[in-house]
Amino acid sequence: MSTTQRTAVITGATSEKGIGATTAHRFAREGWAVVILDLDGEKSSQVARSIAEEHGVPAFGHAVDVSDEASVATARDAVAAESAAGNLPPVGAVVNIAGITSPVPFLETTLELWHKVMDVNATGTYLVTKAFLPEMIDQGWGRIVNMSSVSAQRGGGVFGKVPYSSAKAAVLGFTKALARELGPTGVTVNAVTPGAVDTNIRVGSTPEQEAAIADSVPVGRTATTEEVAAAITFLASEDSSYLTGVTLDINGGSHMH
Repeated sequence: MSTTQRTAVITGATSEKGIGATTAHRFAREGWAVVILDLDGEKSSQVARSIAEEHGVPAFGHAVDVSDEASVATARDAVAAESAAGNLPPVGAVVNIAGITSPVPFLETTLELWHKVMDVNATGTYLVTKAFLPEMIDQGWGRIVNMSSVSAQRGGGVFGKVPYSSAKAAVLGFTKALARELGPTGVTVNAVTPGAVDTNIRVGSTPEQEAAIADSVPVGRTATTEEVAAAITFLASEDSSYLTGVTLDINGGSHMH
């Protein structure tokens, strides 16, 4: 089955400066059909339409709150309906990018903040993966790519603090355990751990903080969203068939192990 016969489902893909939108366009350039799932359903549809027009591939957008099981089920059913109508090929990849961060020092965090960061980053990855996994298992082929962070590996040190690092570390454990469990099925599960990327996720950061972050990276700059998207689409490709349970570092040398 070629990529022209598969759909990539991508969460958190409506921000113009985000990894998700760049990744969606990259998948489309490589011939995949694309599903955009984000909180704003209208914006998701707009991004999907622009991708379809620019790249000539099927694309579909729908609202989702990745932290809410019912919302995820509704989105999955909408994608299934599009597929049943002949508008989308079968789902071949799920890319869990939706996430939030927080720079709040530990003793200033609240349980509400902890749950919010954990629910979007970790629980969202669980719910979306579980929703779309059965179809890929039935096909005997699939790719799951999860967004973690260098913060999970080095204990923060970029922008997000304890809740964010904890949630992204949970994503790594989830990735490895699920990869082991799904090994015989033809579905691989991998994670990417970007360092600082030129996106809007660091809400509230100052130019001085951004400069300090870039200066702390051995290559002297933050990553582009294209560089992260390239790694994600590789992990979703035929060429990555013997990679599962892998954590692919994209950090410019800021964390070496």
